[in-house]
Amino acid sequence: MLPRARGFVEEFRLKASLRALERVKEFIEPKAYERLRDLVECRLTGKEFERDKINVKIAVAYSGGSDSSATVKILRWAGFDVVPITARLPHISKEKLREETLFVEVPGYLEEMEKLIEKRAPICGRCHSMVMRAVEEKVRELKIRILATGDMLSIGSGSIYEKENLVILNLPAFLSLNKVDLLSILGWEDYEFKYGCPLWREAVKRVPIMKRFAIQRVLRELRTGAINEDIAKKLIFDILRA
Repeated sequence: MLPRARGFVEEFRLKASLRALERVKEFIEPKAYERLRDLVECRLTGKEFERDKINVKIAVAYSGGSDSSATVKILRWAGFDVVPITARLPHISKEKLREETLFVEVPGYLEEMEKLIEKRAPICGRCHSMVMRAVEEKVRELKIRILATGDMLSIGSGSIYEKENLVILNLPAFLSLNKVDLLSILGWEDYEFKYGCPLWREAVKRVPIMKRFAIQRVLRELRTGAINEDIAKKLIFDILRA
């Protein structure tokens, strides 16, 4: 399932992930540590590993998009007991999600988004922080030690770290996987590249300057190698049409 590392940059990032994994070793179960290490070694060397179920739960912040969906698939393939958790937001429809998931409430979400829109401020960063706070609280309530996300950008020490006795695992970044890799793993051949959620698309009609922030994010993802030029062009053109 996992492609072997291609070149110096990916190898460098994967070795940084191994060092970051060592720093959280004391916070996770030995079986989880060993299996996560196996995943990185598989990317580095192509080495196969036993993928039997290890009875270790990992929660996944799950939105139904390609990044979180691939995160669920990889972790299940690796033998983890995956628990998807989804923020109950107006633009997320349970019927459209491909996974059975636990829903959590995000108190004050719409009110906060409306305040930001009125201020002509970007909403995505605040949305993410509110969602993650709600998901993290649920994970601690369930007494699960690891929360995985589909973040591709937080490489190296940011790919896995401890936060208030909870280990945050940004799996695509941890494994140095880009968007093309994730879509290939999912087998989503006809994936339509669109930027932002329905709330962002409504907000940008009222505050067109948000397009500038969105384009800046796409360019940042391009610079890090998370997406390629073709994907970046499709996303930027979609932003401009929004």
